[in-house]
Amino acid sequence: MAKEFLGKRLVTADEARATFAAAWSPRYEPETVPTADALGRVLAERVVSPEDLPPFRRSLMDGFACRATDISVVPVTLRVVADVPMGEVTDAVLGPGEAARVPTGGMLPENADVVVPVEQTRSVEITGAEGVEIHTALTAGRHLIERGEDVTVGEEVLPARHRLRPADVGALMGLGLVQVSVFRLPVVGILSTGDEVVPSEETPPLGKVRDLNSYSLAAYVQSLGGVASRFGIVKDDPELLHAAAAAALAECDVLILNAGTSVGPKDVVAGVIQRLGAPGVLVHGVDIRPGKPTIFAVCGGKPVFGLPGQPVSVLNTFDQFVAPVLRQMLLIADEPRTLTARLTEDLRSADGREDHVRVRLQQRDDGWWA
Repeated sequence: MAKEFLGKRLVTADEARATFAAAWSPRYEPETVPTADALGRVLAERVVSPEDLPPFRRSLMDGFACRATDISVVPVTLRVVADVPMGEVTDAVLGPGEAARVPTGGMLPENADVVVPVEQTRSVEITGAEGVEIHTALTAGRHLIERGEDVTVGEEVLPARHRLRPADVGALMGLGLVQVSVFRLPVVGILSTGDEVVPSEETPPLGKVRDLNSYSLAAYVQSLGGVASRFGIVKDDPELLHAAAAAALAECDVLILNAGTSVGPKDVVAGVIQRLGAPGVLVHGVDIRPGKPTIFAVCGGKPVFGLPGQPVSVLNTFDQFVAPVLRQMLLIADEPRTLTARLTEDLRSADGREDHVRVRLQQRDDGWWA
């Protein structure tokens, strides 16, 4: 026999997800932010290099720049004709049998094509000048990096929809790209309801409880990378709640109303959501435990969820239904974390219902147990 809620057949969790997906798809809006603050953000457009990197031929070692033809047979002594300071331009030109002292990262003379590390040399004196004795034969190109070897002007550095990693931030700053276009983070509004709920900093009188769900939900949103905005607690008054919900929705991309989603006389959330915009409530009641009185809605193009007020239910329904939507908005792969374990006791579920059971995991010699 089909199970009912509010006189209608309860839909399965997958049916609820499919109904919501048919009515809503994410919109991605770009914004420009400082690159230094863009770690973890997703690029709204591809990034191309405005210049060659490195912009000049550089030494990768402290040592001596010279011509490979001069050190093809070793040991050999070369005349040191220049000392290249770090961070300075050199106009030195090496002739046959000549070398220039260079630091790591220093500019190479134009016709130098190899750098000999200082530990493979020995300083000597030759007539009227400083000399260096080379003990290792090296081929052209060793211990240096050519101009544009990392990236050339106009080359794609990072593709669109790439999530910025620490090395990416450094690379962009190294190219002088101090601002970057990324997709805007979704702002999730959280509104708690209930005559019995008081702010967490208050001592609740008998019969009332502190608000904890809005903090759990906000923390979950932040853990995914979204922006959480808490809009306080509203009593079970349809007009007050509608005014607060409408104001919150205007400021946010997603709205979560917590509690008041069941069938009691004070459960007014479904009616309030229906008034927030078309198409309104899509699903009210899902065949899942805990979390049966969950509401899915789209109001004015924005996702709106009504989640049960029981603390376990609210986190379970957020995890099952809201988090995948936020991952989609944040361009995060929706990959559920799973682990196979054996149960220590029998669990039974009503036919057709999807049960989510909290367990404590324990690793034993024969594997994981729940």
